Amino acid sequence: MERIVIIGGHGKVALHLARLLADRGDEATSVIRNPEQAGDIEQAGGTPLVLDVENADTDEMAAAFEGADAVVWSAGAGGGSAERTYAVDRDAAQRAIDAASKAGVRRFVMVSWIGSTPDHGIDPDDSFYAYADAKLAADDHLRASDLDWTILGPGTLTLDPPTGRITTAPQGKGEVSRADVAAVAAAVLVQPATIGRFIRFGAGDTLIAEAIVADHAGGDQ
Repeated sequence: MERIVIIGGHGKVALHLARLLADRGDEATSVIRNPEQAGDIEQAGGTPLVLDVENADTDEMAAAFEGADAVVWSAGAGGGSAERTYAVDRDAAQRAIDAASKAGVRRFVMVSWIGSTPDHGIDPDDSFYAYADAKLAADDHLRASDLDWTILGPGTLTLDPPTGRITTAPQGKGEVSRADVAAVAAAVLVQPATIGRFIRFGAGDTLIAEAIVADHAGGDQ
């Protein structure tokens, strides 16, 4: 059994992930800001941990990660102001990376997005730019760390039921269900071949366990 800390624990991807981890015998510690969400975490099979990562410092996060085997970042500001997007998707994520290193947690999985590359092409005047810029900064911070990292780049998220299959050569927006994103996160946690890789993916025909290792996943960047 491993203890996995999921940041952004009440998100749809995170709740799916907690269920998957619990089903395979791991312990999911789901970090939430609102204590009223604890019941949903417990129903999903996770253990709630109340911590406001937007305002928590590195030491506070490190204390929360103590004894964990891995950290999964699945949090986000969810749109709104650019200021808050940077505060959560960049600054808090970077502190979480530093905290994992400080706590001695080697494995870190970042749920990012399909376009998180320097040439993402988002115009600075576009309201989406803050998100793209913040995510890239967080991803680059993780790449530069001493952690055993994997960055996931799913396409447009849907509420479709899980298929258990993806493609690492997505076309267009690369739509994929949140449930399958969670399944990819669960799979990479136990697959050392995914360490040090950015895996872009969308819904497809290849079983997840095969897709994430096939030819080092053709969607890597």
